[in-house]
Amino acid sequence: MRHKKNSVKLGRSAEARKALLSSLAGSFIEEQRVTTTLQKAKLARIEAERLVTTAKRALASGKPEVMLAAKRKALAVLRKRAPMQKLFEAIAPQYKDRQGGYTRIVKLGQRGGDGAEMVVLEWVNLAPVDKRRKPKQDAAGAGAKDEGAKKET
Repeated sequence: MRHKKNSVKLGRSAEARKALLSSLAGSFIEEQRVTTTLQKAKLARIEAERLVTTAKRALASGKPEVMLAAKRKALAVLRKRAPMQKLFEAIAPQYKDRQGGYTRIVKLGQRGGDGAEMVVLEWVNLAPVDKRRKPKQDAAGAGAKDEGAKKET
């Protein structure tokens, strides 16, 4: 019987679920914003907030052995070095004065194919997503136009 077993299985085996959440948390840390289903976002949010708290405690201690242990713990969850480094260098110091609640979930509506509830998982210091407009292409579009204008003159 499954009495008091309230874990979400996502229709996957334990290994597949662990790999999915590891990948989703790593992408979330690297990209700072991830679009996914509501249930996956809720589970990835738990994982990401735990990692930020671990990194904050290690940074606050200032001890190299505590820092090393925390980095190894984060690497065991994320499985990649790049998101782990970004977590310790950029994200955790940003939330040093915050007591929790580092992420937000913004609902986008239902997916067309199967009707799953789609959401954006993002860090709280980012601007909220406007559901009516698509994000502007400022870095790629503006840089190419300026370079072309400079070459002609």
